[in-house]
Amino acid sequence: MATTSDSSVSFEETDTRSDEMNSTIEQWIDDLVAGVDDAQASAEFQEWLDVQSRFHDYSYRNTLLIKRQYPEASRVAGYRTWQEEFDRHVTEGESAIWIWAPIITKQCPECENSPSYHEDSDCEYDETPPEEWSEGLVGFKPAPVFDVSQTEGEPLPDLDTEATGDAGDLVEQLTAAADDLGVTVRIVPAEEWTHDEAKGICEQLSLVDMQPRVEVRDRANDADLARTLIHEYAHALLHFDVDDDTERAKREVEAEAVAYVVGRYCGLDTSGSAFYLAAWESDDPEVVRNRLDRISSTAEELIDVLEDAV
Repeated sequence: MATTSDSSVSFEETDTRSDEMNSTIEQWIDDLVAGVDDAQASAEFQEWLDVQSRFHDYSYRNTLLIKRQYPEASRVAGYRTWQEEFDRHVTEGESAIWIWAPIITKQCPECENSPSYHEDSDCEYDETPPEEWSEGLVGFKPAPVFDVSQTEGEPLPDLDTEATGDAGDLVEQLTAAADDLGVTVRIVPAEEWTHDEAKGICEQLSLVDMQPRVEVRDRANDADLARTLIHEYAHALLHFDVDDDTERAKREVEAEAVAYVVGRYCGLDTSGSAFYLAAWESDDPEVVRNRLDRISSTAEELIDVLEDAV
């Protein structure tokens, strides 16, 4: 994948400034779309995708059970699954995380019980023998699982989505811009972070104050910290009043595309955004171009605020 570590760009105050900015952003979006195509076709992404497909998609109830017992959990699987699917082993002394596992077996078409329970029930269904019944869900049983952090062995593939480069005082400029953007911002020490694997969040400040609140997890890489701030600012400007889970992936596309453009404007290497979008958006990456107007106007707003701060 091509990198995007240009030196920072400046849009001078001229009669053609707006057109120049629009043209440059449109070209960068074209580059990002091409980067997403390359990322999706890469062996690195295909290996990551293969591993993700082997993890079970847990129900909401089981997700709550997992988080209650092991708040830091990110990837969980059964003892044998870790061994057979991922060549990893549960570390000695680790305590299991208990969930409800479905019991799938032959099921009576009428009472919906398994053959053994059907025999002890008052159900009189006898049109077909049990061996001809279809399988179905007949109940749940406790089952132990373990988080990846409780295991050791072969590493799971990871996608390098971090921005790199010399961020200078960009983080300070971005935090100082919060008031102009109508956002409350806080950089949270890593040891105080309570939002699992997320690098940042954007949410309502309080029930009384409707202002967006952005929080990002602190880290040594200032370039990536700045990219995350831009990403969450984009959510605050574009999506703060939107609550539609079916559009979540497209909201991530918009926010990360803004982070890519503004980060590139600031001279950062934001080529990792292509992997970020490849992991989020399974549709044609043209969805980035289709949302160009929203991405471009938000990127321009953030660029204007940063230029005013210089």
